[in-house]
Amino acid sequence: MFAKAIQEVAGFTRAIHSISRNFNSHQVQRGSATLFFVNDQGYALTCKHVAQWLSQADQINKLYSQYLKGNHDGQQTKQLAYQFGLATDKTAEMRVTFVDCVDHLKNLKIHIHPEYDLALIKFEGFDKKLYTNTPRFLKDTHSIHPGEMLCRLGFPFPEFSNFHLNLEHNILEWINTGNARSPRFPIEGMVTRFLGDKQGKVYGIEMSTPGLRGQSGGPLFDKEGRIIGMQSRTKHLHLGFDIEDKSIIVQGKEKKINDYSFIHLGECIHVTVIKEFLQKHQVSFKEA
Repeated sequence: MFAKAIQEVAGFTRAIHSISRNFNSHQVQRGSATLFFVNDQGYALTCKHVAQWLSQADQINKLYSQYLKGNHDGQQTKQLAYQFGLATDKTAEMRVTFVDCVDHLKNLKIHIHPEYDLALIKFEGFDKKLYTNTPRFLKDTHSIHPGEMLCRLGFPFPEFSNFHLNLEHNILEWINTGNARSPRFPIEGMVTRFLGDKQGKVYGIEMSTPGLRGQSGGPLFDKEGRIIGMQSRTKHLHLGFDIEDKSIIVQGKEKKINDYSFIHLGECIHVTVIKEFLQKHQVSFKEA
């Protein structure tokens, strides 16, 4: 149903990869998020919380870089770590890379939506774009109704391995070996309800299936490949079908189980909000 649309949308949907670790830890954690490009000028959309995560990484790394410089005699001390707020239970280092976006990057300019989970990113200083096409945003924004099937695309399962911990310099680094990409992952769902703010403005679309971790910022689209929205978050509603101290037989043995059931529903930013935000910042885009 969505096979052709996925091929089209994959041309402008890209992964954001991150590596991070706590202070004095050798355990590296991988993370991912999603963005999608709007036009050939290097403008892309993602979630506000993803953009804030990118800014957080910059602040974390600045503090860690200052710590590595040491005190006046070049020694890294516990007192110095305390001064910079570094602790074993806190993230001390986070490196981020944008996969297959542009050939090189000098600067990122980020515009945050004042109300909704939406951000506009401008890639600056590149010579060649690595995304292959640009999206078509739904022109008739009133044509989507509950019961229709839509699809989301993103990168929820980080399988990249092109990084290491440089023990000599005590920093995380991206390297040219290993797997630099993660597989894209689509997930379909039915439109269940529309989301409105206190003023009655429809700003979101609720889906019958969850958006997976790492798909935040990925496009929501129809079978024609037209952009209907952007994956924002997943909420968890308690169904009330709770089971407590239920006896079941597992491999011939009786066990007592507890189960509390929830439904996981994806929430997406509505295409109307997206187009208004692009127009506000005078960013060109196509409609269909």
